[in-house]
Amino acid sequence: MDKKTQINVWYLIIAVLGVLLVQNLYQQYTKVEPIPYSRFHTLLEQDKIAEIAITENHIYGSLKEKGADGLKDFVTTRVEPELADKLDKHNVTYTGIIQSTWGRDLLSWLLPMAVFIGIWLFIIRRMSQGGISGGGLMSIGKSRAKVFVEKETKVTFADVAGVDEAKEELIEIVNFLKDTEGYSRLGGRAPKGILLVGPPGTGKTLLARAVAGEASVPFFSISGSEFVEMFVGVGAARVRDLFEQARQMAPAIIFIDELDSLGRARGAYGLGGHDEKEQTLNQLLAELDGFDVKSGVVLLAATNRPEILDPALLRAGRFDRQVLVDRPDKVGREQILAVHLKKVKLDTDVKPEQIAALTPGFTGADLANLVNEAALLATRRIGTSVTMNDFNNAIERIVAGLEKRNRLLNPVERRVVAFHELGHTMVALALPGTDEVHKVSIIPRGVGALGYTIQRPTEDRFLMRRVELENKMAVLLGGRAAEQVVFNEVSTGASDDIARATDLARAMVLRYGMSDALGNVAYDRDRSAYLQTGMPIPQNRDYSEETANAVDSAVRKLVDHALERAIAILRLNRALLDRTADELLKTETLNQPQIEALKREIVSGPAEPLPTPAA
Repeated sequence: MDKKTQINVWYLIIAVLGVLLVQNLYQQYTKVEPIPYSRFHTLLEQDKIAEIAITENHIYGSLKEKGADGLKDFVTTRVEPELADKLDKHNVTYTGIIQSTWGRDLLSWLLPMAVFIGIWLFIIRRMSQGGISGGGLMSIGKSRAKVFVEKETKVTFADVAGVDEAKEELIEIVNFLKDTEGYSRLGGRAPKGILLVGPPGTGKTLLARAVAGEASVPFFSISGSEFVEMFVGVGAARVRDLFEQARQMAPAIIFIDELDSLGRARGAYGLGGHDEKEQTLNQLLAELDGFDVKSGVVLLAATNRPEILDPALLRAGRFDRQVLVDRPDKVGREQILAVHLKKVKLDTDVKPEQIAALTPGFTGADLANLVNEAALLATRRIGTSVTMNDFNNAIERIVAGLEKRNRLLNPVERRVVAFHELGHTMVALALPGTDEVHKVSIIPRGVGALGYTIQRPTEDRFLMRRVELENKMAVLLGGRAAEQVVFNEVSTGASDDIARATDLARAMVLRYGMSDALGNVAYDRDRSAYLQTGMPIPQNRDYSEETANAVDSAVRKLVDHALERAIAILRLNRALLDRTADELLKTETLNQPQIEALKREIVSGPAEPLPTPAA
């Protein structure tokens, strides 16, 4: 409640008190004159009383004529007749006490009024502060951004690793705000907006917290979803209020997390009304265009779905820079691990570079979770420090799921699983250029994995040749090949392997132009949303039925050829396969030393794939 409203309320309270006080004084002191009861008796015996009115406790009357003291109307408090007679005999002056009730009457008016006024003030204050239903009706158009100062976040750029390029961009912005004149001496200006783009868990919000910790300027932090309300116009009002606060405290930084919830492309909502979202976005566009270059306000935003943002929001002049915060490479993972490993007690055998090599594709959040899982595993086994074996087990737990030793498989299934996993392993060891095998196990993990073979690349790869893709398909089908070689039949255990091999072959034909029959033509595009792995977007087929038949034939021949190569390798090493399977059934796990010994004994396959039949 504002100051003006508070003053009006106090005026009302004072006026009511004054009216009640004046009324009570008038009734009690100006209407009648109170007299002692003994005088009433005297006046009665002197026959001076004209008339009286008797109540339970009082006697009201008037004299026949006004007395020398000006008395005309009077009131007296009744006294018991027996007591009055006794007092008259002894010439005692006596009177009843007129009990004043004006205070009680006043409280009977004021207390209910005060209670209702208090309840009203409480409700108004709660509504204005957002204490009812999570939002204040009186402040519904106010921004909910939280203002940070540098000491509150306790995060600096020293706590951010693995994203050096993005960090350099943001360091420059912080320095620009601290030394505007120095950076603008050649005519340059600070970017109006910086958009942090990257997959989830790569450290976009952490970078923003580091900016808040490093900058000596106010830092407004808010989520894009907090602008959206059920009332039309509220989001736009909050945008206006946010930028107005930032301008008043400039130089300042505004950080909007999850910008896609606010900046989704207009007209892309499907059915239904979306006036509120579009008005909010329009107001944000207007505020960005209305930035004064000298105001010292910089907008920082983060999203993992840039493909759905409105093009008008992404243009230069609004977001001048788009900074990619991608998954870290091996060096970046080492740097991130160095930050998180400071918090745990490590054994001497722990090597961050080895952990980084075992975790390709892990984001910063994944690595933080890995360190925590390893520490919990060491605590569970009552260890004095976290060892490298704890990290290996933590990686397996994250990648393959929780071990389920209580899941009992019958002997036939265990034998099938053992040969299946060894099929993957031996084909991978026999072919060149495949990822290194780290562990083989027939202990069930996760939801449906009855066994697993863990492969990890020795280095980050950004390009793959056709021969490497065909070798990878052969490794995927090694489990199915082992079942055919040993049992002369197949099971459902290779369903996921077949699906992955088929997807790889289809990508080779449709997207990579690796089919001799179909040539160097892209018949399909990337069906995954930008930065969203595993989320396909439906697309219409833009090639003929004849081409579709050729694609199906080429994909099948690639998969069949990979299966034939895997079968040939396993038949060449059949005795070694049987002997190793017996060992795996006894120990349930093959670790790195056993895998290295197996690699030395295996007869390698051809360095290049067998000729692929023309598709």
